Amino acid sequence: KQAAGEKAGMTQAERVALENYGFAEVKILPGNVGYLDLRFFYSPKEAAETAVATMNFLANTNAIIFDLRRNGGGNPEMIQLLQSYLFEQEPVHLNNFYFRPTDEHTQTWTLPYVPGKRNPDADVYVLTSNRTFSAGEEFTYDLKNLNRATIVGERTGGGANPGRTYKAVSYTH
Repeated sequence: KQAAGEKAGMTQAERVALENYGFAEVKILPGNVGYLDLRFFYSPKEAAETAVATMNFLANTNAIIFDLRRNGGGNPEMIQLLQSYLFEQEPVHLNNFYFRPTDEHTQTWTLPYVPGKRNPDADVYVLTSNRTFSAGEEFTYDLKNLNRATIVGERTGGGANPGRTYKAVSYTH
């Protein structure tokens, strides 16, 4: 079954664009409260223009609600881009990652430059559910850990663990 607006033979890039790169809804609610329903964190290589336009639309709000209740995860670079709008220009440490197979440690920080205006003084709220997963959980964790957001909702899905998948093999004797 095809999604609304989807045509046979569409490329992955066309389908992602049709989904507006995960940015399902953005609006200003009464009281100058920004609202963003974000369904997936697509790579900034694909979605930066939409992300930048969204954050600039929300730049003058007194508060921002990130609705991640139906967010299935995605790319940590999009987390970095979006969160950079919520802090001053001086880079802020967001997270550490450890990749056991290569014994590699990496860190993520906010970006020193973002196109447009930052909104470091806005109150931030993140809505979660049991369907908030992977990158949606990292986004929530980062802002909670930095005391930058109030988290509202259910326990998340439990998949904020970057790594790779392996095929399970069944052995019979």
